[in-house]
Amino acid sequence: MPARLAVTMGDINGIGPEVLAQALTMHDASACSLLVIGDADALSAVSASTRDFNRVDDVGAWGSASAPLAIWDAGHIAPTRVPGELSAETGRCAMEWTRAAVELALAGTVDGIVTCPINKEGIRLAGYDCMGHTDFIAELVDAPEYRMSLFAGGLRAVHVSAHVPLAEALRLLTRERVADTIRIAHDGLKRLGIVRGRVAVAGLNPHAGENGMLGHEDREIILPAVDECRAAGIDCTGPLVPDAVFRHMQDGRYDVVVAMYHDQGHVPLKLAAMDEAVNVTLGLPIVRTSVGHGTAYDIAGKGLAKPDSLLAAMDVAARLSNSNVEHAR
Repeated sequence: MPARLAVTMGDINGIGPEVLAQALTMHDASACSLLVIGDADALSAVSASTRDFNRVDDVGAWGSASAPLAIWDAGHIAPTRVPGELSAETGRCAMEWTRAAVELALAGTVDGIVTCPINKEGIRLAGYDCMGHTDFIAELVDAPEYRMSLFAGGLRAVHVSAHVPLAEALRLLTRERVADTIRIAHDGLKRLGIVRGRVAVAGLNPHAGENGMLGHEDREIILPAVDECRAAGIDCTGPLVPDAVFRHMQDGRYDVVVAMYHDQGHVPLKLAAMDEAVNVTLGLPIVRTSVGHGTAYDIAGKGLAKPDSLLAAMDVAARLSNSNVEHAR
């Protein structure tokens, strides 16, 4: 059976509606049925050729078999779309549409959720005290140990820390957190059907610390975490020189890299495969993927946005959703 996915529209003043309108005409209907949560008028405004969809007022009336493509505003009416304009109200709608999608996933109405981008400044203006989607969703599902990940084809990075200042990322670097990240990364590979799951653990410092000459963290924090996970049966190696480990993954030596902080993982993956990048939140009780880009206010409304990342996010969510179904059996 096709996976049932809820796709949130994100901030309608960004490129979310544009990439969504394109993706709806291109996605594989045999792989997933889609319930768009957002504003139908914003979607119609960006593409007259959008595939026919059903507007539903009551999500309880939505059946993925009879209406494989539907849109629901979850009771949150968005203002008129103004591309590129920062707005507290569009930020509020984006977050409340996300809340509705999470509730559907927790109830089992959908198998997973895919989110289009929000604007962090916009959600702060709307009164939300979080850094973005990931933290907001983790709080809604009460997940204490979750990790931001970036998947781009065969390239994958799972981050020990994500949207925090670099100084805070260093403070968060502990043996326990690194070991938890390795375990979460390994479990994510298994859910994708990658049984062996070869995990590369990047070092923190240049040359992975040069045995203490360039920093103590690699030897005193990262190495013990790797040894602990290897003793538990996980195929993991590290700490490895961070400026080479992503090339080794690209060459097929590893299936995922555990990155010590946000940019260590994001920079190489976006350089290698920006359009394919998918943000995956691991460690949640629900499936959640997102695009690997932001709202891109600077190009909103100009016809320049590409749907590749959203299509990839739908594909990964469908694969993870099917894995969840098999696991439940």
